[in-house]
Amino acid sequence: MDEGNCSSLTQFIFVGITNNPGMKVTLFTMFLVLYFINLLGNLGMIILIRMDLQLHTPMYYFLSHLSFCDLCYSTAIWPKMLVDILAKTKSIPFSGCALQFFVFCVFADAECLLLVVMAFDRYKAISNPLLYTVSMSSRVCSRLTAGVYMLGIADTLVHTTLAFRLCFCGSNEINHFFCDLPPLFLLSCSDTQINELLIFTISGFLDLSSIAGVLVSYCYIFLSVLRIHSAEGRFKAFSTCTSHLTAVAIFQGTLLFTYFKPSSSYSLDQDKMTSLFYTLVIPTLNPLIYSLRNKDVKHALKKLKTKRCL
Repeated sequence: MDEGNCSSLTQFIFVGITNNPGMKVTLFTMFLVLYFINLLGNLGMIILIRMDLQLHTPMYYFLSHLSFCDLCYSTAIWPKMLVDILAKTKSIPFSGCALQFFVFCVFADAECLLLVVMAFDRYKAISNPLLYTVSMSSRVCSRLTAGVYMLGIADTLVHTTLAFRLCFCGSNEINHFFCDLPPLFLLSCSDTQINELLIFTISGFLDLSSIAGVLVSYCYIFLSVLRIHSAEGRFKAFSTCTSHLTAVAIFQGTLLFTYFKPSSSYSLDQDKMTSLFYTLVIPTLNPLIYSLRNKDVKHALKKLKTKRCL
C-alpha cells in the first residue's frame, strides 16, 4: 500500500485480558503476586550467584544471565499490563509500543540462545571435566554471552523495523495486553506476508537451530554418560541436566506453539493465554526449577541464612 494513504497513528489501545469489572481486582492481585515472585526469584538468583564464590562457575554464570533475561522481558510487559488492568484507558504511544516489543524480543531471543549455550556447557563439563575450566574460561563465557545478545538484537531490529513501518489506517485497538507481532499484523492495511515470512525464516531458523543445538549437545552428553562406569556417577551427571531440559522443553514448546503457525489458524484468545504463560509463568518458574533441584543453590542459600543469623 502507498505510504501516503497511511494515517499518522500516535498511539495504540490495548483490549487487555478482560473487560469484566468483577474479575479485574482478582486478576490484578493474582498477577501482582506472580510478578513479585518473578522479581524475587530472578533477582535473588542473580545476587546469590554473585555473592557466593562456589557459584562462580560457567554454569551459574550463564544461569545468572538467564535470570537477567527472564527479569527484563517480563518487566517490559507486566508493570504496564498491571496498570492497564485497573485503568480506564489502556493506551500506549506508537514509539512506546515499538520499544516494548523491542525489549521483549531481544531478551526472549537471548534466552532462547542461552539455553543452547547452557547445553553446550553441560556437554563440556560431563565429557571432559579435567579440561572444563580451560575450555569454558571466563573469556570464552563472556564471548558466548556477547554473541547471544548481539544475535538477539540483530533479529529484533529486523522485525521491529519492518513491523512499525507498516500502514495502520484503520482501528488502533490491539486485542492483546502487550505489543506483539500477530495482533499488530491484524491491524495493518499493508501486506504482511513479508513480515510473516521473516518470522518463519529468521526467527524460525534461530529457534529450530537452538532446539537442534540442545538435542545434539544432549546426544553427546548421553554418550559421555554411558562411558561412566559407576551408577552413582551416571546419576550425578544426569541430575545436573534435568533442570535445564525442563526449562528448554517449557520455553521452546510455548514459543513454537505461539509463533510458528499460519495466520489463518491464529486465535486471539488462545494467543493471550499462551502469552500469559511465557511472559509471566515461565520467568517465575525458572528460578524455582533451578533452585529446588540444585544442591549447590540450596547450599548457598543455607550459608546465606547462617550468615544473617550470626
